[in-house]
Amino acid sequence: MVWRKLAVALLLVALLGALTLLFLRPKPLSDLLFHWTGETDTLPQVRGVFQLLTNWTRPQPVTADLVSVAHAGVNPFGINTFLEQEVEPAKRERQVQLISEAGFRWIRQAFPWEDIEIHGKGDFEDRRWQPYHSAWDKYDHIVDLAGQYDLQIIALLKGSPLWARTDQETRWTDAPPADYEDFGDYVYAVVSRYRGRIHYYQLWNEPNLGDEWGGVANAEEYVRLLRIGYQRAKEADPDCVILSGALAATIELDPHSPYGINDFIFLQQMYNAGAADSFDILSIQGYGLWSAAYDRRMRPRVLNFSRPLYVREIMVRNGDAAKPIWISEMNWSAVPADFPDKRYGYVTPEQQARNVVEAYQRAQAEWPWVGVVNYWFFKRATDAEKNQAWYYFRMAEPDFTLMPVYYAVKEYANQPPVMYPGYHQEDHWAIEYEGHWETREDSAAVLGSYRLGQDGTDTLSFTFHGTDLWLQVGPGVGQGTLLVTLDGRPPQERRWRAGERVELARRLGDGPHQVMIRTAEGQLSVDGFIVRREPYWWFKWTVGLAVVGLAGWLIRRG
Repeated sequence: MVWRKLAVALLLVALLGALTLLFLRPKPLSDLLFHWTGETDTLPQVRGVFQLLTNWTRPQPVTADLVSVAHAGVNPFGINTFLEQEVEPAKRERQVQLISEAGFRWIRQAFPWEDIEIHGKGDFEDRRWQPYHSAWDKYDHIVDLAGQYDLQIIALLKGSPLWARTDQETRWTDAPPADYEDFGDYVYAVVSRYRGRIHYYQLWNEPNLGDEWGGVANAEEYVRLLRIGYQRAKEADPDCVILSGALAATIELDPHSPYGINDFIFLQQMYNAGAADSFDILSIQGYGLWSAAYDRRMRPRVLNFSRPLYVREIMVRNGDAAKPIWISEMNWSAVPADFPDKRYGYVTPEQQARNVVEAYQRAQAEWPWVGVVNYWFFKRATDAEKNQAWYYFRMAEPDFTLMPVYYAVKEYANQPPVMYPGYHQEDHWAIEYEGHWETREDSAAVLGSYRLGQDGTDTLSFTFHGTDLWLQVGPGVGQGTLLVTLDGRPPQERRWRAGERVELARRLGDGPHQVMIRTAEGQLSVDGFIVRREPYWWFKWTVGLAVVGLAGWLIRRG
């Protein structure tokens, strides 16, 4: 009874305090509530606070933020393209140029099976119109452009050609083939051709939706296809990295529905079918829909930008915590105000620009297990789909008129990188190495590799955002001394031993800090960094004393 009174009292105090501040200081609190609920208007914010408080009534996802994760510390700025649909090579290049100038470093680009092996197995000539030509031509051009403009490609491999499907499935563009080995041969052909130029391949898209899997979603069948594709890709290029098909966020339970099977259920079914050994990166969709990126309400049957937390917990529960999540599609729908179909939500172009930047901010600052986040999408070749709601996710019109979101992302993505709280590998994109550092492979290292500095002239530096910083020293026999320069202050000496975790900074102000590390003695091996963000001690004590005082008062009253 006492604890029930305590819980109710805490809930009322929090609610009354929020409402009081809302009326006394509307603008600052409104901003705060926006970053809790993702809502912009007052009444939805108040309702959102009630819903947010219910987070305390259920266990929250376990996300293992201090587990080292491969392929997570990469530049996160990616974007979806439809370059294969641009007839004019000059328009392809203009598109890639604008994407690169905006600060994107990844393009998620389809290499559709039905557009490469068009007329029959092993036939890579395009004879749909004259003059006949190699079906590879435009894809070779896309790969060339990506290299020219410093972009990495996530090659999406999906879509069966007509000759590979059964008669019952011919009406489904994205139906799986009758023989999954044919898909494996197509994967092998693409990966072999672009070995050393494309390193990341995604096998299928949204397999948990009926419309994307021949009408009936089936996790076991998808895993069978994934396994074959994974094996053939690794045969063609052992160093390639495989993404699973991006899971669509849905709460449906009918595999025959175009809205498919709930992504949480489908993912567990994938693990049950043995999928863990057949992908290196888990891929999901990450749309915000009806609320902004900082909507922190955690409800499994609500689709918002917090949904990756639940997906991450499923991965942790299945022993896959060392793998990252990459978000294949992320955006908010900026349909015109009078557009009749608002199934994907509705924001103004200016709100879209803000939401997208904040999505990148949140993914970097709060989810150390997320790697690339791909904006959906840059542009279509024509405006023939302006009558469809999904058209209004675009960043540019077909004539290259740029939306406000382009300029917002360009400003944000071109800022210096920052390392946020979490466990980060030595190849994190924020770290700058100077000198003669070597990458060493070693099974004793975290995730199998580390960086080794050769002498006292080798330095590394980066900006981190947090209160505490540790260095994970790599394996090997040895010990030594390093010098740590923090925020321009005089360097501090730290002793290290191989395999140890060395404290570099503690109880700093919560904010960005610049650190530079130089070896003073020995050959320093760097195997990762741990950044933490701890509340100030006075905040902990204040909250603790308030709770103890309130509990004592309730106990005396009871």
